[in-house]
Amino acid sequence: LSHITVMQNPPSHANNTAPAMAAGLTVVAISSLGDIDPNEWDALVPDAHPFLLHAFLLALEESRSVGADTGWEPLYLTARTQEGALVAALPNYVKYNSYGEYVFDHAWANGFERAGGHYYPKFLTAIPFTPVPGPRLLSREQNPQLAGAMGAALTELAQNNDISSAHINFLSDADRTVLDAQGWMIRKGVQFHWHNHGYQQFDDFLAALSSRKRKNIRKERKSLADDGVRFLQLTGDDITQQHWDKFYEFYLATIDKKWGGAYLTRGFFDRIGQHLADKILLIMAEQDGDIIAGALNFIGHDALYGRNWGCLRELPNLHFETCYYQAIDFAIRTGLSRVEAGAQGIHKVQRGYVPVITYSAHWIGHEAFSSAVQRFLEQENRLVEDEARIITQHSPYRTPDPS
Repeated sequence: LSHITVMQNPPSHANNTAPAMAAGLTVVAISSLGDIDPNEWDALVPDAHPFLLHAFLLALEESRSVGADTGWEPLYLTARTQEGALVAALPNYVKYNSYGEYVFDHAWANGFERAGGHYYPKFLTAIPFTPVPGPRLLSREQNPQLAGAMGAALTELAQNNDISSAHINFLSDADRTVLDAQGWMIRKGVQFHWHNHGYQQFDDFLAALSSRKRKNIRKERKSLADDGVRFLQLTGDDITQQHWDKFYEFYLATIDKKWGGAYLTRGFFDRIGQHLADKILLIMAEQDGDIIAGALNFIGHDALYGRNWGCLRELPNLHFETCYYQAIDFAIRTGLSRVEAGAQGIHKVQRGYVPVITYSAHWIGHEAFSSAVQRFLEQENRLVEDEARIITQHSPYRTPDPS
């Protein structure tokens, strides 16, 4: 068994301890993806999943959206062969709070602290500020043995550094299977996704809905057309610096309305615009010559991922059209199989989005507290399943959505 080592300038809670790893491999924890060749990292990413690409994660670092004073301290785990080939990795962070995660464990933290423990820092393997399901235990050819070894390395690194817990959010099914077998606690959640059942045009999708829902969507779309609003679907070189300037205004406007904090800096949008423009769909709403709203989406191998939106002019139905209907229209035109419109939002159901179960995995070092969380999750998971089942019974489709 090889030892884990930590490169220069590691986060303060990491040391040169030795978690187990597959024979012939060395796991190294590093504090920046700038230390890894982009092609090497991206070779581990299935289907070039946009949020796991080197350029996306490094943009978060270089723009200071993660790092010092953000509560997200990068500590990526990488596994190499004796010849130096990168064969597995984790997009991991040392977390000093529970903000920007979308899998809420504030109650766990409060309970642990009241009992005299220190919940923070914790480990979180996730995409910052991005509640999108996907692979987290990255490995060459999605090897389950390597994936399992990385999960084990993460928990041993936590134990050897007095880290209270490790969490892996929005797992793929393959990762969930691996971690479940290792004894990680699995937590369920609900999102709402739209599925493309071979539609050739937007009207085909509408025809699949009940009469009342179909009429309502047409009415919502017509109200914006009557107000003179038109929509631009921008990708690649069509997205200009001026578009990003305007979109950042929208992003800040949404933050102000929600009394939240702006996790993403202006520099982040510059960097993704420079390096990932071909994987971005920027939807802009224009009225009387002014761009009044926008939605940022990322284009995956087979899905469109809605991320952020905002507006400077309030109009009825503007949010629904900009975020949901324009995304559906783009997915139909380009042959994508689904639209994932982010966390929460039961209002999405009447607009064609159906409930989908999501998963996260959790390891807690304190045995008694871990048992208490396990009991809580057994109850919560049943409630989540019941919620998804009840919502599905109120599907907007004429016949049950087969997804």
